[in-house]
Amino acid sequence: MKILLVEDDIEISDMLKNFLMTENFQVITAYNGESACEKFFADEYSLVLLDLMIPKKSGMEVMKSIREISTVPIIIISAKDTDSDKTLGLGLGADDYITKPFSITEVLARIKANIRRNTQYLSSMTKEETIFTKGDLTININDYSVMKNRKKIELTAKEFEILKLLMKNPKKVYTKEQIYSQVWKDAYLGDENAVNVHISRLRNKIEDNPRNPQYVVTVWGIGYKLGDKE
Repeated sequence: MKILLVEDDIEISDMLKNFLMTENFQVITAYNGESACEKFFADEYSLVLLDLMIPKKSGMEVMKSIREISTVPIIIISAKDTDSDKTLGLGLGADDYITKPFSITEVLARIKANIRRNTQYLSSMTKEETIFTKGDLTININDYSVMKNRKKIELTAKEFEILKLLMKNPKKVYTKEQIYSQVWKDAYLGDENAVNVHISRLRNKIEDNPRNPQYVVTVWGIGYKLGDKE
């Protein structure tokens, strides 16, 4: 299991890394917020140990960036021990909070507990895929979020359902009738304007050039499909 350890105190970082490696964890270290984000986005981790008071980008900012795309367990390790700090950290998406000075065996116990909880949660979920990616576009069915180049895109419920339909079935061409039936959950009475308007709005939000769409592609005479953009 791989852990991202974000701590600017090299002595503490080395102590934690060396101890966790003896417990058969692979530990990747980062000493500032910018490096933490770069390393997180470049790899996959079982857990993140995150100090709040780090240079270049704060621990809170790092956590916000991680939470935009991932539900990986995050344990805050911080000298800030007020209730307000803990409440803020947990409210922004941390799974646990340990105050300095700490017992290294307590850190290990918290790590194992959070990884075990997350593993049990993931195994209890249905096997249906919840995250779909096409090119720079990612849709998360779990939290109804859409990201492009790591930036969040706000979609209406209908726009999201249209995109989800196409992303889940990338090879299938959908007629306007089929889209209306599955998204609006209603009988299609030949009024294609509703579908056209929502497709247009969706393209304006997700396409680099809505006049030359790469994600929501028109199949002339039939309907729409997901584009082949890599």
